[in-house]
Amino acid sequence: MTDNPIRLLLADDHPVVRAGLRAVLETEPGLVVVAEAATAEDAVARAAEGGIDVVLMDLQFGKGMGGAEATAAITARPAAPRVLIVTTYDSDADTLPAIEAGATGYLLKDAPPEDLAAAVRTAAAGRTTLAPAVADRLMNRLRTPGTALTRRESEVLALVAEGLSNQAIGARLHLTEGTVKSHLARIYVKLDVDSRTAAVATATGLGIIRR
Repeated sequence: MTDNPIRLLLADDHPVVRAGLRAVLETEPGLVVVAEAATAEDAVARAAEGGIDVVLMDLQFGKGMGGAEATAAITARPAAPRVLIVTTYDSDADTLPAIEAGATGYLLKDAPPEDLAAAVRTAAAGRTTLAPAVADRLMNRLRTPGTALTRRESEVLALVAEGLSNQAIGARLHLTEGTVKSHLARIYVKLDVDSRTAAVATATGLGIIRR
């Protein structure tokens, strides 16, 4: 066991959230907050400077780069810090991109303080911590791979839920309208539905997308 503290970077666009995280974490022995970032771009830049062991990363930053994109940029560098996602979102459309981007852990903001501290220490050691709701759904995806939506299908359905047309979804995701229709056809089969409305309702109920 080393005596060196675990150095943390808090990346969240809400000052109150950063202050709350700092207040919780700095009461824990062996944890020290050395930097904060209000944008994903700032988090990537600060992480690249070194001296960080774990980044606590939100997923939504308003305009600009998102948390998953920032996670990918941070973890792509050699000797990169670990990234622990701390967010309010637990849908597949949020968790899968973040985990694919290289996040070591995924925690929800309503987690008890002791769980947050434990997740930070676990991430620093290179092990994974997942919020129970996220872990349950990932296990279900593994058990029933034929019914699980792919990341792209989740993205398409999330835009359907926003009310976008197939043409608008194609423009947003740089896909042809025909490809969007193909994705929707597969989504209907997997969810056992026959309409956009039913697909959105079912996916929302299953936690695949958020409303």
